[in-house]
Amino acid sequence: MESQVKKYKRVLEGLVVSDKMDKTIVVKVESRQKHPLYGKTISKNKRFKAHDEKNECIEGDLVRIIECRPYSKEKKFRLVSILKRAERVELVGVESDVQNVLKREKQAPQETVVEEN
Repeated sequence: MESQVKKYKRVLEGLVVSDKMDKTIVVKVESRQKHPLYGKTISKNKRFKAHDEKNECIEGDLVRIIECRPYSKEKKFRLVSILKRAERVELVGVESDVQNVLKREKQAPQETVVEEN
């Protein structure tokens, strides 16, 4: 028997809406169609989970994904390329403020509870 190779693989472009999982991104793909009777343009959104081997995507990136073998129950796409990168914002000031607050809490004297009999 000949091995059956899938000739048509879907290639989709969309926006990364989540990158919180390890080696997985969630991509929102928007499709626009005209209503068959009324002619109004309707936009539909669908979210796909895609495999990101190097964890290089962040939220807001515009990416291209392609259909492939299932990596897990819901993950059946993989990242092909990043078309447009989102602006990366450095949070150095915020992280240092959080660390300062944590240091103050550790150095603050503990409240003692006195039990009365």
